[in-house]
Amino acid sequence: MTVLAGCRVVTPGGVLDPGWVEVHEGRIAAVGVGMPAGRNGRAEKAVTDLDGTWLLPGFVDLHVHGGGGHDVTASPGDMAAAVAFHRAHGTTRTLVSLVTAPLDMLAEQLSWVADLVEHAPRPDGHVVGAHLEGPFLSHARCGAQPPQHLLDPDRAAFAGLVRAARGTIRCITVAPELPGALDVIADAVDAGVVVAIGHTDATYDQTAAAFAAGATLTTHLFNCMRPLHHREPGPVGAALDAAVACELINDGVHVHPSIIRMVARDPRRLVLVTDAIDAAGAGDGAYVLGGRAVRVHDGQARLAGSGVLAGSTLTMDEALRRAVVDAGLPIEVAAVAAATNPARVLGLSGRCGAIAVGLDADLVVLDVDLCLVRVMARGVWS
Repeated sequence: MTVLAGCRVVTPGGVLDPGWVEVHEGRIAAVGVGMPAGRNGRAEKAVTDLDGTWLLPGFVDLHVHGGGGHDVTASPGDMAAAVAFHRAHGTTRTLVSLVTAPLDMLAEQLSWVADLVEHAPRPDGHVVGAHLEGPFLSHARCGAQPPQHLLDPDRAAFAGLVRAARGTIRCITVAPELPGALDVIADAVDAGVVVAIGHTDATYDQTAAAFAAGATLTTHLFNCMRPLHHREPGPVGAALDAAVACELINDGVHVHPSIIRMVARDPRRLVLVTDAIDAAGAGDGAYVLGGRAVRVHDGQARLAGSGVLAGSTLTMDEALRRAVVDAGLPIEVAAVAAATNPARVLGLSGRCGAIAVGLDADLVVLDVDLCLVRVMARGVWS
C-alpha cells in the first residue's frame, strides 16, 4: 500500500491541488484533497511525495500501428515491442490496429493480438484487443491503406476474422456506403465489436444509417473521409449531429487546434488517438506501412511519391500536451479525451480511464510542462 501525495490530481470532479491517491493491491483505494493524514495529523502509510507534478489517469489509445521502430504487422515480437514503446509514453491500455491486408494475413496478425491478450501476466492486460482498420474501406478515401486489398463488406469474411481473433476484435472501421456494410455492422455489434465509421466517401444519410445500425465511433474524424459541406454534411456532419465518439489525431498536422476545441465542446465526444506507425520515436527516414513506402520528414509520415499522410509519429503524452498547450483545453478535459472517453468506448469504464476509487491504478505523472515523468499500471511503476 502506498500513497501518492503532493501532486495536482486530475479527477472526474476536477483538479485536487494538492491532492493524494492511495494505491492498494493494484487499485485506487482512496482519493483526497490536501495532504493525507492519520491520527494526530501524521501519515500512517508509506507516502511518495510527487513534488507538485500532475497526476492523470493512464492513457487509452484506440488506434496504434507501431512505435519505437516496430511495425505491429511485422512479427509477434515487433507487435509486443511497439506496445511496450507506447506504454513508456503513458499508454496503459491499447488496441493494436491492423491495416488492410489479404484475409489470411489479417487472420495471422489477429492471432498475435489474441496471444498478447490471453498471455498477459495479469487478467485484463495492457493490450485490450485488435482494431481492424480495413479491409472494408472506400477506394476513394483509402489514404495510406493498400487499395489492392480493399474489399466490399462481407459477412463470411468478417466471421472468419472473428474466429481467427478468438474473440479479441474490439473495433472495426467500416465505410458505410459500400454494399453489405449495414449487414457487417449489425454482425459486429452482435459480436460485441465497436464499429467505427472511417475511410469513407459516404453521404450524411448513409453515415446516419450506420449510426442507427449501431456504429458508435469515427476513425480519425475529418481525415480520409468526404469533407464537411453545408449542403452535403457527409460523415463529419453526421458524426457531429449524432454526438458519437470522434477520434482525432492531435499532432499539429492532421487537424487544426480549432478542430480539437470544436469537438471538445461536448467533452464526452473527443477521443485522442495516435494512429502511430513504427516511425514514432524512431526519427526521420524511410519506413513501410501495409507494404507501401513511407517517408518521414520533420516528424510527418507520408506515402513516398504522393505525399499522402500515412499515420503519425505521435505518442499519447504529446497528444495530451498539445490539447492543453495548442488547443487550450483545460487539463481535465484533455484527460477525459485521452483516458476516460476511450475507456468508455471500449466498455472499460468500470476498470480504468479515471482516477476514482475502485478503478485500476493506471496513472501517469507529468511535470509542470506536461512532459511525462513516470507511468504506473495496476499499481506498478514501469
